[in-house]
Amino acid sequence: MENNQHPGPFRAEKTIILGSASPRRRELLENLGIEFSVAPSDADEPSPEAGESPAAYAVRMAEAKAHEVAGRHSEAVVIGSDTVVALEGEIMGKPVDDTDALRMLTALSGQTHQVVTGVAVVFPDRDPVTFAAETEVCMRSSSREELLSYIATGEPGDKAGAYAIQGIGTFLVTEISGSYTNVVGLPLAELLDVLLKYDVLTSR
Repeated sequence: MENNQHPGPFRAEKTIILGSASPRRRELLENLGIEFSVAPSDADEPSPEAGESPAAYAVRMAEAKAHEVAGRHSEAVVIGSDTVVALEGEIMGKPVDDTDALRMLTALSGQTHQVVTGVAVVFPDRDPVTFAAETEVCMRSSSREELLSYIATGEPGDKAGAYAIQGIGTFLVTEISGSYTNVVGLPLAELLDVLLKYDVLTSR
């Protein structure tokens, strides 16, 4: 259980589980000041289907993750999420190696792409709620040497699109349009609306 030392603006009224091992998503949820547990999902992450949109794919993956965790914690409200980067229709997940990271970052350099996060909230006593959030991200033109130096830091290895806007990779981004927390990995304002609507959280 995550025990937050600071009182936040919200209080959990139900048992909440974040079905993700991402420290970035955990930190975003902690900022609400609520108590929750972390239980990473063991669900498979297959490749996108032919013609599947980034939003549809991200939501499908979020649902799979949330349902897998809910199967082990049926009493809890489980939050699953999946973030992808899309450039001209191509869905980019996490790079498989440094060569793949360089390919992704080279394609994104000097371009505007979309970051899409699918979110699934699975309840013990009602139908799941799913949604997707999209943010436009503009990237500066970076040299091959700059990108290789960034990859050498190790940060791109487990990031969709091979960069972290909240980390070293902030130098790559010139402008965003939409939710910043969505680019980090969890569209917090949109998720908060769902949790408040269904009485999972209340304001203090």
